Amino acid sequence: MILDLLRHGETELGGGLRGSLDDALTDLGWAQMNAAVAQGGPWDVLLCSPLQRCARFADALGERLGLPVEVSAGWRELHFGEWEGRSAAQIMQTAPEALGQFWSDPYAYTPPGGEPVAAFAERVQQTLRTARQQHAGQRVLLVTHGGVMRLLLAQARGLPRQQLLQVEVANGALLRLDLGALDQHAVGVH
Repeated sequence: MILDLLRHGETELGGGLRGSLDDALTDLGWAQMNAAVAQGGPWDVLLCSPLQRCARFADALGERLGLPVEVSAGWRELHFGEWEGRSAAQIMQTAPEALGQFWSDPYAYTPPGGEPVAAFAERVQQTLRTARQQHAGQRVLLVTHGGVMRLLLAQARGLPRQQLLQVEVANGALLRLDLGALDQHAVGVH
């Protein structure tokens, strides 16, 4: 399987920790994603998160290219609990130590009411295992979130878990995941 990863573009409610918030793409967000896919492909199937910032684009692209779209909750972004919708600057005003702990090792600190990164990682890895079985030999585009992409790219690069949040993934970024490298480095938590 060849797997390309596409991060959603800019959203209506802006930056910060979007997590499970279901805000729509802006016109710029649509443009970012359209520009990215113009340089990619061809694909046989589109996979995506159920959140509209991913699913609406995947549906439109699938219709335009005549490709099936498979939605899976396993591709959702990390749920940030009480931090959802807030920027790092806002969190720094009320919980600077907690934010520092999260940035220095997201596996060791979970935002209040949030999803533990280890559980998120297992969810994403299980969803990827299923996709690889179902789409062996196919070219796949996964329309997803920055956290999912950071996780998979960090694992493929063999980065220690503390460096997860240092992986840069811009809005509308299209990147190919090296599944061979992922197989060598991933499967457990580093």
